[in-house]
Amino acid sequence: MSPLGPLTEPFLDADLPVEERLARLERENTKLRKISKALMDRVERSMDFQGNAFSLFQTAIVLETKVRERTLALESALRELKDTNRQLSIAMEEAQTAKGRLSEAIESTSEGFVLWDAEDKLLLCNSKYRELWPGAADDLRPGVPFEQIIRRAVDEELVIDVAEGEDVEGWVARRIASHRNPGEPFVLQFRNGRWVQISERRTADGGIVASYTDITEIKRSEQRQRERELAEKSALLQATLDNLSQGVSVFDASLRLVAWNDRFIELLDLPADLARPGTSLRPFLASDCMRRQFSLDADGALRVERPNEPLAAEHEMGNGRVIELRRTIMPDGGFVTTYTDITERKRSEEALRDSERRIRLITDAVPALIAYVDADERYRFTNKAYEDWFARPRDEIDGQAMRDVLGAEHYDKRQEFVEAALMGEPCEFELSLPDAQGRIGHLLATYVPHLAANGEVVGFFALIHDITERKRAAEQLREANESLERRVEERTAELRAANEALSQAKAEADQANLSKTRFLAAASHDLLQPLNAARVFITALSERRLAAKNRGLVQNSLAALEGVDELLTTLLDISKLDAGALQSEITDFRIKDILSVMAAEHAMVARAKGLKLRVIPCNCPVRSDPRLLGRILRNFISNAIRYTPEGGIVVGCRRRGDKLLVGVWDTGVGIPSEKVGEIFEEFRRLNNGGRDRGMGLGLAIVKRIARMLDHPIVVQSVPGRGSLFGIEVPLGRDPAPLNAAAEPPIARANSVAGALVLVIDNDAAVLGGMMALLDGWGCETIAAASATEALVLCSDGRKPDLIIADYHLDDEQIGLDAIEEVRAGLGAKVPAVVITADYTAEVKGAIKAAGHHQLNKPVKPGRLRSLMAHMMQEIRKGT
Repeated sequence: MSPLGPLTEPFLDADLPVEERLARLERENTKLRKISKALMDRVERSMDFQGNAFSLFQTAIVLETKVRERTLALESALRELKDTNRQLSIAMEEAQTAKGRLSEAIESTSEGFVLWDAEDKLLLCNSKYRELWPGAADDLRPGVPFEQIIRRAVDEELVIDVAEGEDVEGWVARRIASHRNPGEPFVLQFRNGRWVQISERRTADGGIVASYTDITEIKRSEQRQRERELAEKSALLQATLDNLSQGVSVFDASLRLVAWNDRFIELLDLPADLARPGTSLRPFLASDCMRRQFSLDADGALRVERPNEPLAAEHEMGNGRVIELRRTIMPDGGFVTTYTDITERKRSEEALRDSERRIRLITDAVPALIAYVDADERYRFTNKAYEDWFARPRDEIDGQAMRDVLGAEHYDKRQEFVEAALMGEPCEFELSLPDAQGRIGHLLATYVPHLAANGEVVGFFALIHDITERKRAAEQLREANESLERRVEERTAELRAANEALSQAKAEADQANLSKTRFLAAASHDLLQPLNAARVFITALSERRLAAKNRGLVQNSLAALEGVDELLTTLLDISKLDAGALQSEITDFRIKDILSVMAAEHAMVARAKGLKLRVIPCNCPVRSDPRLLGRILRNFISNAIRYTPEGGIVVGCRRRGDKLLVGVWDTGVGIPSEKVGEIFEEFRRLNNGGRDRGMGLGLAIVKRIARMLDHPIVVQSVPGRGSLFGIEVPLGRDPAPLNAAAEPPIARANSVAGALVLVIDNDAAVLGGMMALLDGWGCETIAAASATEALVLCSDGRKPDLIIADYHLDDEQIGLDAIEEVRAGLGAKVPAVVITADYTAEVKGAIKAAGHHQLNKPVKPGRLRSLMAHMMQEIRKGT
């Protein structure tokens, strides 16, 4: 208890402020003085009333003692109050120092700091926090409500993280709710591009302290990471698209191309440079396949067929290819379309349908009931007899369960046999079944399990024979059996006879094919033999001195023979291709080897017509027959020169997946699209107004050779602007270059003068023509119809320098045998040239194996003279 008593204790409470404690003590002191004065007055009055002086004196002494004690206590309290005030002053100084240090610490932090009181009013914030609200710094003063600052930030458009579909009031409510119920950090995006993460927590007095951390760099790093991941995903997606066998195109909601692969361009036969990111859909409408999905309305605007539905359809391209297209709508309004080449599948389906038609034709002719049931006990095939028995169409049986078709009663009778067949056990049983007229028939059923390659039972065949008559005539069973045996024997005999007739027909067909091949070879020789003689005579005549008028006639005759030669050669080639007598020799070679030959062959012809012929080199290896492929390209280039009045011709290559397009582009008259199919028919020529229109057989040969080589032909043409004729050749492996030595180099023509040449031919006209031609070249000629005659003519000791022999001679003798016989008789290995109209690989191989040179009929004199000059140079080098 305080020395001043219980009255002073409440006023000495150390927890009270100093000023209040001093005021209370002063009030208490005043009160005590009043009490002391009242006591003194009372004592004085008592002395007056009672006259008891001693008693009053004694009372005064007691009262003085009490006053002294109270005064001492008051002085002690005042001293304590003074000490308390001094300590309080020190504490206040320390509090001010701590507050200053706290303010400096808050100010020096790198994060924004703010303190709100329990009423959500601003108490304290640092400059980092103020920097976050440019233009709203005036509102950031103590006592400002939190909601006012948020609304000012929204009104000034300082923040932009309002969610999609959320209004401003909704965002403000969401931010205030997050502030008043602190938990997860709140991320805020500012208009200036800064990102801030707000972490808030409540204080002990109910206020809220918050730190604002700048996470802009983290967000930018995340954005860059997302962009890198998106780029990697885009690259991976593009790589995936490029490796798909399907064509894929992706268009956005604005109908602009955003993704595709090369297969898309290839399948739709579009220009390679058409596809670029952001390209409008409009240029793609050049493809019929794209027009199945999109079109132009009357105002010229793009219209999407069934824009809100997936699309699945099949489209047949102009080149015979069948494309299956599927379109899928994307959530953002764009779409993805896939294009699958189902040409082979369609052909297989057609082949299967044809096979099914043939099988059904056979089974429908069989009187037995035939059906096929799968492992789920559903009918997959029935013949006409089966359908007639139940008097139900095929579509009501196929695909239906056996129990539904037969009914529960009849199905239960054969259920055990069905289960046995599906377990892989063949079974045979008799059953009774009503027919379409309701008559009960007796049938003999045989169930044969159908086993897959892995031994699994995938179904069974049901063969059911009507044995009603046999049951009704049980007493005549033996006779019926004998009759059945006879019928079986007759059928077997008929089948055997049919098989023998079929074998005989096949043998006759093979013999006819062989005879046709032989006829073609013989026809080639017989047709070209007189033409060869005429050409040799005309050439020999043209090399002599003639009057100008006669020389013109000779040149015209030679040109006419050239035309006949080309026509006969073309007709024979067509016949050989149709008969299968022309065989291909597939090998790997570089396409540049053929293109260089094409450039050399046609450069002079193009230049003579005033055209510019450009051959773009390509080093890609391809797999084909170089001779037949060269024949195709020669025809393309010849036609381009023939039908191009001015401008130029380009021969080049383009890669298309695993194929190489070898094409000839010209600036000629062009071909109408409806006429493209006709130009590949025999003797079909378009009327282009020119005189040099050819015979109309070249492209017919091209079509047959391309079909034999399985190389697709590509034709693109615009009337009045030009055409592209090309062929797609499979890419091959790296090969050795073509043997350039197969074509001997050109030698000087006068190097044949003085040569002794032995000519062996069974045609007197050819011998006469060759003698005239060789004599004109300064050669000495020995003409013989056979090897025996040649040896007789050389018996005077003369040894020929060269031998020129026809391949086909009299008495089924061939030129190779005649050359060997002459060589043996002369005892010398004389170099030889074999002339033939047989272009088969067997003849070519035999001549090459014998080490001789080969020339085809009709012989081109210039080619013969060059070859002879080369051979004479080799002979002279050897001597």
